[in-house]
Amino acid sequence: MDSTDIIAGRNTVWEALKAGRPLNKILLARNTGRHSIIAEILHLAQSNLIPVEFVPREAIERLSPDSSHQGIIAYVAVKNYVSLEDLFTISQNKNELPLYCILDGIEDPHNLGAIIRTADASGIHGIIIRARRAAGLTTAVARASAGAIEYVSVCKVTNIADTISTLQKNNIWVTGIDISGKVSYFDVDYKLPSTIVIGSEGKGLSDLVKKKCDYLAAIPMRGKISSLNASVAAALVMYEASKQRNKTITDSQQNR
Repeated sequence: MDSTDIIAGRNTVWEALKAGRPLNKILLARNTGRHSIIAEILHLAQSNLIPVEFVPREAIERLSPDSSHQGIIAYVAVKNYVSLEDLFTISQNKNELPLYCILDGIEDPHNLGAIIRTADASGIHGIIIRARRAAGLTTAVARASAGAIEYVSVCKVTNIADTISTLQKNNIWVTGIDISGKVSYFDVDYKLPSTIVIGSEGKGLSDLVKKKCDYLAAIPMRGKISSLNASVAAALVMYEASKQRNKTITDSQQNR
């Protein structure tokens, strides 16, 4: 984490929350009293879906950019997050059927940045990430995206499974990419309103998320290695979706 992503001190964090500054998470020393301004910080954090982690004071000392941290620091996002409803509006404004990508716990900022870069290039309408135990929109992610972070909307949610249910209620088909999938990823029809779900590095999709998906699709592997880097897997599926949609547009134009 770049030190420029961290702000420290009770008043600094409180004012950032009141001003609506995007924060990835807050770290609070376990022995800090939860009254007055701390209580207000906790309330605002909860209201804005910002995770709060209670850690040893030594961790705050180690991470804080200065000594006047007062037992609290916050990780600042380099860009505002959007809501799920905002993603629906983006699809409507593009006059296209929804096409999103959910990341179920991507923790490496370089992977997140690479996925954002591919999302921009392949025409994905937005990315959905989870609030806890996942990379947020940090300076490192912005660098890895090579500027694409400015053009791709990112929605942060507290529960991926519940978000999938909301998407399904809005008639959006959800395809999880997993080695256990019974179909190949290029046999899925992404011309329908679609969401692609990519699992975390090493662990893949969580069991609950697998159960919530409409389909599980696998990426065929012919070599000795059984899986791909998460950002590479995401790129393959995103471009398959882009290819299918572009072919539909081309076919429609030729048939006029």
